[in-house]
Amino acid sequence: MADSKSQARRQPNLLANSLTSASSLVLLQLLSRLFTFGLNQSLIRLVSPEVFGTATIQFELLLSTILFLSREGVRNGLLRTPSRSGEASKPNDDLVSNISLLPIYLGIPITAVSSTIYFWTLSPATRAQPFFSHSVSLYAFAAMLELFSEPLYIRALNELRVSLRVRAEGTAVVLRTISTLAILLCMGKEWSLLAFAMGQVVYGATILGTYLREYGIRMRLFPKKVTTKIRDTTQIQYFDQDLLRVSSTMTAQSFVKHFLTEGDKFIVSRVSPLRDQGGYAVASNYGSLIARIIFQPIEETSRLFFSKSLSTNAAPSSSDPSISTSLTVLHTLLLLYAHLGLILLAFAPPYVHTLFSILLPPAYLTRTSAPAILTIYLVFYLPVMSVNGLLEAFHSATASPAALRTQSSLMILFSGVFVFASWAFTRGLEWTQTGLVWANAVNLGCRAVYGWVFAKRYFDAAPAPVPAGAEKKEGLDWRKVVPPRMVLLAFAAAGVVVRWSERVNGYASWKAKIVHIAVGALSFAVCAAVCALKERSTVSNVIVIIRRRKEE
Repeated sequence: MADSKSQARRQPNLLANSLTSASSLVLLQLLSRLFTFGLNQSLIRLVSPEVFGTATIQFELLLSTILFLSREGVRNGLLRTPSRSGEASKPNDDLVSNISLLPIYLGIPITAVSSTIYFWTLSPATRAQPFFSHSVSLYAFAAMLELFSEPLYIRALNELRVSLRVRAEGTAVVLRTISTLAILLCMGKEWSLLAFAMGQVVYGATILGTYLREYGIRMRLFPKKVTTKIRDTTQIQYFDQDLLRVSSTMTAQSFVKHFLTEGDKFIVSRVSPLRDQGGYAVASNYGSLIARIIFQPIEETSRLFFSKSLSTNAAPSSSDPSISTSLTVLHTLLLLYAHLGLILLAFAPPYVHTLFSILLPPAYLTRTSAPAILTIYLVFYLPVMSVNGLLEAFHSATASPAALRTQSSLMILFSGVFVFASWAFTRGLEWTQTGLVWANAVNLGCRAVYGWVFAKRYFDAAPAPVPAGAEKKEGLDWRKVVPPRMVLLAFAAAGVVVRWSERVNGYASWKAKIVHIAVGALSFAVCAAVCALKERSTVSNVIVIIRRRKEE
């Protein structure tokens, strides 16, 4: 009974901290994306599509490969440690700290191998760009700077110090933007690739410097021996074996997951001309604004919340509030994603060309397939990606080692699905670059189905009280994540209206654009009013949670 009361007190605090984390991360991503958006808007007018494609497709792919393979598995594994939140250090803290050093050790060989393979497998035309080899080396160096900050990042994350991360990454984004533009404007177009690379070095150095300033410059770089007692037997350990096992499984899994996540960029970087890579990069950057600002913070916060509230309960009882609270959170977020998907489906296609005609130089509209790619990205890829990201966050937070191994096996199958879909869409149907977006959506859809099945089985097996008047306990129910019929009809009608507006008004003149945008704004306002009317209970639950957070 005492444990249940303690759990009940801990749950609101954890939910409140998670909401604080989510709002802070949304603010961080909003700041980051606005600066990145402003930088890209300047750069696409200062550099050619070829240079922009090299920097934002190929260099970003190299950077994400090093960082993801080196740290993702350890990050997710160490989220399962109990949060300290100001408590005194525990005896196993040194074991956890030792594991947090692994991204540095993994990063050194991964950086060397990835950079070498990348450099020597490129076409001569790509390598012939000014300062190309110097830029590759600087991106590798920038990746290592970020990896050296990883132990301190993990410490801050487990202490729920989201404000420190916001300060570090927010400052780094601002300085990267300023330094990139300053080098490009002062040195000229010939220094374009080097400007991107130096900006990334500034970003990594700022991240590392902020954490070192907070925690002290004496950061331990070597594992520490820890003496533990197990059944009256004294043992010397370097790592917590359970956490090390989970982290190792997730690290091995990250190789396949990274290919599935970045497979489109990998293929584009190898088979498309540099000019087309620039168009693909523009479409991906614009499309990822929503993913970075909204979906990524929710996914990261959800992983943290589910990790702390569920994975630490070895044997939860039917009176444990964490089960019902987590189910409510998952239902609410999936319902939110369903509404966002409706917005994108109804409003994105009729406004992509209008948006690009305002934001992009003519070269990107006439010489690249950016508008077509962005349409597919927004309408199909983003909704599927958001649902899959949330369900995978739940899976990584709650899955047992056996379930992680099952997912790893399925990831290999999903890789085959992605490769086959890429070939079928790009070669068979000749959809060129849009086919890669479709293939990614198919791959993410398969992963989302598996995530849903896992989550449903988890809640079906978890002990939970039967609500009053119900015949059985609550579980994951698809009917609770589908918007009401009136909402669906409102968005369907709005979609018809804005498509009619695009055909009648077009986007050839500013007057036509303004009228078309006004029609869309009015239609969206009607849809929002219908959502507020039909989703009052959901909105009320969100308000209650926010009020509870403010009272904590």
